[in-house]
Amino acid sequence: MITRYGYDVVGVVVALCLTGIAASWFLVDGRLLKSALIVVAIGLLTFTLYFFRDPERRSPAGEGLVLSPADGTVVLIRPTREDEFIGGEAVQVSIFMSPFNVHVNRWPLDGTVRFFRHIPGEYIVAMDEKSSLRNERTLIGVEHAHGRLLFKQIAGFIARRIVAPVQVGDSAVAGQRFGMIKFGSRVDVLLQPGAVINVKVGDRTVAGETVLARLTPNG
Repeated sequence: MITRYGYDVVGVVVALCLTGIAASWFLVDGRLLKSALIVVAIGLLTFTLYFFRDPERRSPAGEGLVLSPADGTVVLIRPTREDEFIGGEAVQVSIFMSPFNVHVNRWPLDGTVRFFRHIPGEYIVAMDEKSSLRNERTLIGVEHAHGRLLFKQIAGFIARRIVAPVQVGDSAVAGQRFGMIKFGSRVDVLLQPGAVINVKVGDRTVAGETVLARLTPNG
């Protein structure tokens, strides 16, 4: 299954690859060169289809669960401060998404979108902690039964396109798709104090399935 957020890129790549294969077959002399160009075109097409894959997920049910919004690896867990939406102390869980991860993002919990902001910025490597403050990013704040949660879609060195068709007032449904980041990136999840973190640095996450944290009535 190919994500609808990638139809534009997939369409262009398919057209270019098919054109390249046809041109190589009919216009290029030399069997070795012709074969090499066709292999490159097929490789590019295969990687593009693989990158924009969108498998179905089965989300766990439970009161106060915060699900991972992204596939990837947990690279940072730390106390921090978030004043734009949470309004004070918070706990940050950061997930790095390599080019080989599924890049479709999913809502981490049920609630209502109360905050949305897009910030232009740089494109330093997403593994770098400074990318949270300096790279292009979107900030999405969800009000839920236990309080507030903010998460960031952060563009990386390769990823230069954040897709987030989200508006204030939208309903968030845990595990459902809401957007993606194209070609390698990072997602930060900021929780209110009191949340019980369920992962550790180095853990691999699956969007819509991995439980990042459990919320308490005050967190």
